[in-house]
Amino acid sequence: MDMSLTGLWNSMGLTAKAVVVVLLIMSVYSIWVMIERYILFTQAKNQSLKLLGALSNVLTKGDYQQAIDITKKYKQSHLAKVIGAGLLEFEAIRRDKRNMDPEVPIEAARQGMDRTAMITVAEMKENLGVLATVGATAPFVGLFGTVMGIVHAFQKMATSGGGIASVSAGIAEALITTAFGLFVAIPAVWAFNYFQNRIDRFTVEMSNSGSEMSIYFMKEAGSDKASVA
Repeated sequence: MDMSLTGLWNSMGLTAKAVVVVLLIMSVYSIWVMIERYILFTQAKNQSLKLLGALSNVLTKGDYQQAIDITKKYKQSHLAKVIGAGLLEFEAIRRDKRNMDPEVPIEAARQGMDRTAMITVAEMKENLGVLATVGATAPFVGLFGTVMGIVHAFQKMATSGGGIASVSAGIAEALITTAFGLFVAIPAVWAFNYFQNRIDRFTVEMSNSGSEMSIYFMKEAGSDKASVA
């Protein structure tokens, strides 16, 4: 039996070849998702580190507009999105002279950051369902090819009248589709768990940044109230 890729492909039946093509498409799609999500998450991490360094002095000075402009520069940063949303809400209501309650801009900023954090998490989870689907279904697609291959092999044995040895090569070829299905599924499951863990860390970081900004806004509102008094 020729175990080379060309030999195995030529010896496969039509159903097995169709299964291999489907698995190959699933594999290419999942690899694309892995690369795309990895680049996105890496950019989010790197830009967030730069953002925190750039914002520290600006927020100390109370220059909200400059801080907002800085957050707009780091479009891939999850922290920039959350902090920017809080700053926009806080500054917009703070400038509204009709509002005399210092708690209103704080609550608006908090809700803006929470809303943006949920949207950002949903964006980060985009396409991860592909990895979960590939990881869950690829082994069964491969198993389907194996079952159909074994059925075909036993049909040949029944017509030829030979023993199991006469169809052992066909059974071995059929089992290859299951192996290929596992080969596609295992990396997809690993990648899904890896990216899910990164999203969990990003979620914690956004929650912590939102809490720190809320404390900052409370201090700013308190100082504004004291200056007015």
